[in-house]
Amino acid sequence: MSQKAEPSSYHSLPALCLSGIKEHRKPDALNRKRDGRWEPIAAEEFVERVRRVALGLVELGIRPGDRVALISENRPEWSIVDLAILSLGAVNVPIYTTQAVEQVRFILEDSGARLLFVSGKRVFKHARPGIEGVATLERIVFFDEEAAEGLERAGTLGELEERGSVASEREPEAFDRLLAAVHMDNLATIIYTSGTTGEPKGVMLTHESFVSNVLSISGSLPIYPSDIALSVLPLSHIFERAVFYVFCWNGVSVHYSASFDQVGEHLREVRPTIMTAVPRLFEKVYHKIVKRGMTAKGWKRKVFEDAMRIGQRYAELRDKRKRVPLSLKFKQTVADRLVFSKWREGVGGRLRFFVSGGAPLSPTLSYSFLAAGIPILQGYGMTETCIVSANRPEDNVVGSVGLVFPGMEVRIAEDGEIVVRGPNVMRGYYGKPEETAEVLKDGWFATGDVGRMDEHGHLYITDRKKDLFKLSNGKYVAPQLVESLIKQSELVNQVVVIGAGRKQPAALIVPDWEALTEALQKNGTELPKTRAELSLFSDAIKIVQREIIQLTTELADHERVRRVALLSQEFTIDGGELTPTLKVKRRVVDEKYRALIDELYGTSE
Repeated sequence: MSQKAEPSSYHSLPALCLSGIKEHRKPDALNRKRDGRWEPIAAEEFVERVRRVALGLVELGIRPGDRVALISENRPEWSIVDLAILSLGAVNVPIYTTQAVEQVRFILEDSGARLLFVSGKRVFKHARPGIEGVATLERIVFFDEEAAEGLERAGTLGELEERGSVASEREPEAFDRLLAAVHMDNLATIIYTSGTTGEPKGVMLTHESFVSNVLSISGSLPIYPSDIALSVLPLSHIFERAVFYVFCWNGVSVHYSASFDQVGEHLREVRPTIMTAVPRLFEKVYHKIVKRGMTAKGWKRKVFEDAMRIGQRYAELRDKRKRVPLSLKFKQTVADRLVFSKWREGVGGRLRFFVSGGAPLSPTLSYSFLAAGIPILQGYGMTETCIVSANRPEDNVVGSVGLVFPGMEVRIAEDGEIVVRGPNVMRGYYGKPEETAEVLKDGWFATGDVGRMDEHGHLYITDRKKDLFKLSNGKYVAPQLVESLIKQSELVNQVVVIGAGRKQPAALIVPDWEALTEALQKNGTELPKTRAELSLFSDAIKIVQREIIQLTTELADHERVRRVALLSQEFTIDGGELTPTLKVKRRVVDEKYRALIDELYGTSE
């Protein structure tokens, strides 16, 4: 890592980020794909645009402490506007593009946002019912010029930058003066939690929350100016946003991918060296690879099967710091040349590591990528705490979320709950002192996650405290652990484990219809014509059930899933079963499928 000035000299988050951007002078600091090619934005242009937007906001009357909302997919403008808002001491209120309309309205009204940035027509069309009529909202600024046409109190980012440019010419020192007035204890952002239960809560994070996080992570992970990153997760999420600030500080070139559908193509084009993602992405990639390998014919399929078996054993021994026999090393070398080298090429060929957060990752999947020379470093954090821990490339323990970053304290409460203290922790929930007092005591934040820490300091997450459920025999089940095992099946697209008050857990499964159909056809089964009929088809249920029983054999008897129901419709954000960060709203699922669950268990329970 390059040498920089002492961290104490950076009094705010934008001061830190802009300093890093200026120092590294990357010709491709930010990159977006447009009209089939990647367009770079040089560091100098990036900094200048931040300056112009900030001064343009001042010209519109935005002042320190004012809330400015932002709803956009991943693109350079998101980051430019974000740093501009922070540079004048205003507060960024990010909103997911997938946020339900009623939640868009709630966030705008609860935060008292004066101005809203929107990317373009598609996003505005979705959010418009939640935007119109918000009393505090004075103006909407669109990134795309055509989106503002015909709308009252609307303008474009280009117009805003022109205002800022004129202001800068009139008073060249204005921006520096604004930036110097922003300090570590100032509020930087209000991020509204996804709300798996009840209405969203606005998490207040200061400049210090982010600056301390950026410096702590940068001193612990090998992140270099030579690195190239692909930004896939929504920047409205704490994980990707904090990581972006880390990239700014360390001079990493960032390429923006606007949707998950483009990730495969962008990986091959950008050939990143570092990338953050969630288990859902890895599961999709893994299942696609396995499907391709298992549909091969003759010796090619056998080579693939042998490579998977060898790789699992090799990676597991390496992970557990056990001796790898010479014969296995040789077999792994052959498997790498014939199979795993293609995996690396599929993700661009030069990826040093992935960083994964948001949900558990199954050991089988982790070992497969590890065997392929693509380590996945699991990490942990929350909106209320920023990023707390992560595995290191030189100390990657599968199943754990790694070591706690310096400057933070983590302990395990008597009931197993993880509590966190440090400058990274939130100030509180906006306008909710009682809810804040419930989770924040003497500086310690109660995460609601249950876990443990080993003798070497590696943190393990068992489950969400509120997700644990008790069976009728009094024993507890951690559903996320069970679900992570079930997701290894190529027949499974989505899964929710249920069973509170029952004798045994069961699973609601949204199948991978293509994989399930192929598996049934191999058996010569005549298939129903619709997904609704197929979800009730006994042969389909049995084949999924058999696989899940096999995948959960290593669990304790009371944790094993023996009953499954297939669902014809996916869990979605619009359907209400998922949060914008794709977390399952278990209460909604329980209510929506109550009749099916009762039928699944029958009258015996």
